[in-house]
Amino acid sequence: MHKPQPGEYNPYYEKYISLVPQGDLIATLKSQIDDTRALLSAVPETRGAFRYADGKWSIKEVVGHLIDTERIMSYRALRIARGDTTPLPGFEQDDYVRNANSDAFSLASLADEYAAVRRATTLLFEHMTAEACTRQGTASTYPVTVRALAWIIAGHELHHRAILKERYLNS
Repeated sequence: MHKPQPGEYNPYYEKYISLVPQGDLIATLKSQIDDTRALLSAVPETRGAFRYADGKWSIKEVVGHLIDTERIMSYRALRIARGDTTPLPGFEQDDYVRNANSDAFSLASLADEYAAVRRATTLLFEHMTAEACTRQGTASTYPVTVRALAWIIAGHELHHRAILKERYLNS
């Protein structure tokens, strides 16, 4: 699955896509499971509700956000890949985080959920044809291709993993 070109996605997502290394995107998606689980397993459960500043998400909320966003982006990819041309709405990430109640769950449980979602995401993209990966739809009023959504998922995780390392785990 080749890297998407500008015009295949909202320019906002360039900050995520640019983080993903060139090469086999499926291999990247798979390797992120172990990398992210290793990062999360090093965090003591007592630190899961840590916020690096007032008004910022907790570590558990960041993980919940990764899970929710991946589900939404995968759903968008599925619909577009299957030829559904219905414009797909955006979502308000802060509302999702607020209503997910992620702090009520253990980090281990959230890490398991993340891994399950990522395995499903990886299989979704592994089973897509090259033609399906280039199909374009509309999400949040912007054109987007299926392959752009796959790269956004990978880059979004890299972005938040870096934030976890820099702002949450080095404090």
